[in-house]
Amino acid sequence: MAKADREGLSLGYRIMWRIKYAGLHVFGPAQLGTENDPQARLIRQREAKVAAARAEREARDAHG
Repeated sequence: MAKADREGLSLGYRIMWRIKYAGLHVFGPAQLGTENDPQARLIRQREAKVAAARAEREARDAHG
């Protein structure tokens, strides 16, 4: 995984995210649409968290 994919994410968060993702892969629902898929939801939440951290860093760099 590239560093850009984990920007702003703590080690604990990344470990728990992997455990949840793997658990959903094994024990999750068989087939759901993209909107209802819990794995896709985890990915979207993680991407939003990374984007927020990136925006915060860029704002901090622009002002300082």
